[in-house]
Amino acid sequence: MRGQGVWLRSISGFGLAFLYLPIVVLVLFSLNASRLSATWQGFSWHWYEVLWRDEALLAAAVNSLWIAALSTSLAVLLGLPAAMGLERLKGRGRQVVDTIFLLPLVLPEVMMGVALLLFFVMIHWPLSLATVIVGHAAFNLPVVIVMVRARLQKLDPRLEEAANDLGASAWQTFYRVTWPLVRPAVLGAALLAFTISLDDFIVTFFVAGPGATTLPLKVYSMIKSGLSPEINALSSVLVLSSMGLVGLSLVFQRR
Repeated sequence: MRGQGVWLRSISGFGLAFLYLPIVVLVLFSLNASRLSATWQGFSWHWYEVLWRDEALLAAAVNSLWIAALSTSLAVLLGLPAAMGLERLKGRGRQVVDTIFLLPLVLPEVMMGVALLLFFVMIHWPLSLATVIVGHAAFNLPVVIVMVRARLQKLDPRLEEAANDLGASAWQTFYRVTWPLVRPAVLGAALLAFTISLDDFIVTFFVAGPGATTLPLKVYSMIKSGLSPEINALSSVLVLSSMGLVGLSLVFQRR
């Protein structure tokens, strides 16, 4: 048994190294004083200072934050009532509606990007920041629905029944009973949706218009001219921010 435990720990350690060693290398070389990414010449915060002074990067960061905030808000506003409605839906149609709502989760992102692009072209909606927000809300909506429904399934229905028996209206039952219980799941879903939106490249690539460059698109355009410590620093900021937001989302989901 002891030998098996050592073997399993070794495999787990190898898996963690496989996942996170590239990120460690990325962050390490973002602190490299050298202009050459592959040559270590000492510790320096210089490339982070360069990022801070780069107006194009700051504009892309502002775009990313606006898109993530607005698309997450839209996904939560649509996802919360949709999750509650699906949870109360009875009959054979429930599975069909479930599948329709959750389909975007399993669709390849390229297909979703192309579909959204065709849709915007068909309705003559010029590509812009707004089309990116709508696109991100489309793939974040199933994420919110899945996470909120997981919490709704754990709620005791007798709590809402007791509120109704005591004369509470539908709104009062939701505000005073249901909302406090699902709020951690909604916050966790919102943080995860914000993170997914912040990191998205493929859908954004298809639906972004002039003036809608986000940080992932900016990294892609910078890589075309070769890797540099500035790209390492920008990528490190994105990766560490995403990891922090996902961790915060997990904290809310466990409450």
